[in-house]
Amino acid sequence: MWKRYAAVLPANPWNWVAVWRRNYMAWKKAAIASILGNLAEPMTSLFGLGFGLGAMVGRVDGIPYVAFLAAGMVATSAMISATFETIHATFARMHAKRTWESALCTQLTLGDIILGELAWAASKALLAGTAMMLVAATIGYASWPSVLFALPVIALTGFAFASLAMIVTALAPSYDYFIFYQTLFLTPMLFLSGAVFPVTQLPDIFQQLSHLLPLAHSIELIRPAMLDRPGGSVGLHISALCVYAVVPFFLSVELLRRRLMC
Repeated sequence: MWKRYAAVLPANPWNWVAVWRRNYMAWKKAAIASILGNLAEPMTSLFGLGFGLGAMVGRVDGIPYVAFLAAGMVATSAMISATFETIHATFARMHAKRTWESALCTQLTLGDIILGELAWAASKALLAGTAMMLVAATIGYASWPSVLFALPVIALTGFAFASLAMIVTALAPSYDYFIFYQTLFLTPMLFLSGAVFPVTQLPDIFQQLSHLLPLAHSIELIRPAMLDRPGGSVGLHISALCVYAVVPFFLSVELLRRRLMC
């Protein structure tokens, strides 16, 4: 059992680059449409809620509501971009287009392919999150140069959510099942992680639950960086995101091995 699992792990530290490059070459043909699509929902929330609801709410935690919301939307855009790339585009390459089948005929292992897909999804998340952050900075709701410290967090957030979504990709029989993941996991997390309103407004049980959610850890790192404020428990939040990035990766390798190679 262990020998079969070890055989599909990444062969070396750089094989995944070939998968990343292949996806990049395919993506750049429709890059503008892809970027706009990833930004549509968080941008709508930023301007719709930020300036609409913000006019009634006023200030939150001592800052304008739109500034509070902007950091949440940066993390959310990374989550959405990485997740949708994995559960739709990656699933298509694995299932319908059979790109993985061709790649497995080369020197690449299944682990190389999965790692390349996750790195590509994290790259798209970094692009989407950075674009949102630049918009927030342009309208005066993010501080320079402290926002630069948020960039590694955005990339790690993307990798973590891509890794989680890869498990869903490994288990889903068809595209129809992805709606359950979006509705039952992503949407509740958006409201339980402090993206739209402070977690302290929630009942105690939901406040405790928020400590387990990857989006909450991401926001706790990104918001202080954007507002040029000191962050708390930085090591804890980074460690939690790393766990969400690494553990699902190894689990998805095994699930996909059983699905594709047994």
